[in-house]
Amino acid sequence: MDWSGGREALVVCSDRSMSVGITVWDMVSGDQLLHIPTCAASPHGLLCLREQFLVASQIHRHGSLGGGAIFIWPLNKPQSPLRNYPMEAIGPVSCSKDGVYIVGGAPSGNAYIWEVADGRLLKTWRAHHKSLTSMVFSDDDSLLISGSDDGMIRVWSMISKNKRFCLFLEKFEMIHFCELLINLDGSLLDIADCGRFPSLFHSLLEHTSSITGLLSISGSSSPVLVSSSLDGTCKVWDLIRGRLLRTRVFPTAITAIVLDPGEQLLFSGSADGRIFVSMLDTGLVVDPFKVPEDRPIVLNGHNRSITALAFSRLGLVSASRDCAAHLWDVASGVIIRRFNHPKGAITNMVVIPKSSLLSVTNHQRFSNQFRVSLLDKYPQPGNSSMGMITLLPLCCSHRVHLPTIGFQSTVSLNQQILDLEQECTPGAIQMKLETSIENRMWAARMTKHVMEMNKHLQSRLLDLMQNRLLLSADSTAARKRKRAMLESSRIQEEEQSQLPSYQ
Repeated sequence: MDWSGGREALVVCSDRSMSVGITVWDMVSGDQLLHIPTCAASPHGLLCLREQFLVASQIHRHGSLGGGAIFIWPLNKPQSPLRNYPMEAIGPVSCSKDGVYIVGGAPSGNAYIWEVADGRLLKTWRAHHKSLTSMVFSDDDSLLISGSDDGMIRVWSMISKNKRFCLFLEKFEMIHFCELLINLDGSLLDIADCGRFPSLFHSLLEHTSSITGLLSISGSSSPVLVSSSLDGTCKVWDLIRGRLLRTRVFPTAITAIVLDPGEQLLFSGSADGRIFVSMLDTGLVVDPFKVPEDRPIVLNGHNRSITALAFSRLGLVSASRDCAAHLWDVASGVIIRRFNHPKGAITNMVVIPKSSLLSVTNHQRFSNQFRVSLLDKYPQPGNSSMGMITLLPLCCSHRVHLPTIGFQSTVSLNQQILDLEQECTPGAIQMKLETSIENRMWAARMTKHVMEMNKHLQSRLLDLMQNRLLLSADSTAARKRKRAMLESSRIQEEEQSQLPSYQ
């Protein structure tokens, strides 16, 4: 990774007002490099996509009408953001490690998955009963972990159940069954099977308050999840077994967590501004020479709640609601640099290579193409013609090797079904049946979404009408009181004028 000599930039934003925007500082000099107006991101609502784009979910004021908003800015050229408007407000956002997919969580408990290149909304589902507060992919992107306001953590498998088509291959007077693994673009997600993913893998219920942070690491023998909560604990989980390994208790609510680059130290930011430094003990490997830790090291420098923690090449970076971000020398516990943000409390922070802000050359543009499209508001049918599907040749032996199979478009699939239908094979009937069921499922989901939106809008309209009637009744009563007062004063004036005057 070429980071322009190792120079980095710090990107922060607030949830106070859209006018505050995004501020970008040079990590070494502290100089402001860039200011992007019109942004107020929800907590965990800012991310850097492929070191080329900033993505931010915009705050949704309570009681306001309409859906949510997700803005996407290219870093290497100044231009207006790509404005996306999902069906509802989006809070936390995350992306897969390769930047192919973006996920978002809503206050309603719904989760959304988009494909970045063409903007397709691949799936929306009810992930939690309460508002989502944090979302993260596992290291290999095979799992999605979500946390909610009620302390529940859910682990979702992003690998769909393999579709199995039975093609009857007649050769040597025998019938051989071949199972075809459907994978639309060679990735883990199966778009044609999007009605079935993600499937619930685990529900983790040990936290008793809102989830504030989720970290996924590969671990020495098994993938590990580290979670933090307002209940004052950090917990370490075995992701595969869904088993709690360790619990670390702190004297106050934990609001943000991060691991050092070596994944040995856990930094836990608290509601009172302290940052606790402790050894990460996964419990998966027993170390007989390990000395038990009595108490964590504490970094003091903020006077309000820690909202975000990150690591740069220069050290630990912390952001707080005290309108400041600090760069720390972890070894000495000393603040190297302070970044003041007087426009409002910092609620989101990411560290990016400073080279991401530079204009790309023609060579870079050619060799590192990455397209971002408008994100769909509604899910599309799973058998879109843009998808890719793996197919076996019509005529092949039972010794066919899967690595030699090429990719064909869904149009080719339909043509192959047509060819098989003309031969009246059972495989064609099976394919046609699965396609029909898929289309019906998509239509049912769309109908449900429309009904939910209509119900939501009706509720909003009723609230507005009720408020308007209350205001109208209040104004009518005020006018009546005013007329009564005027009438009373007029009568008094007439009575006074009729009294005899004495010279």
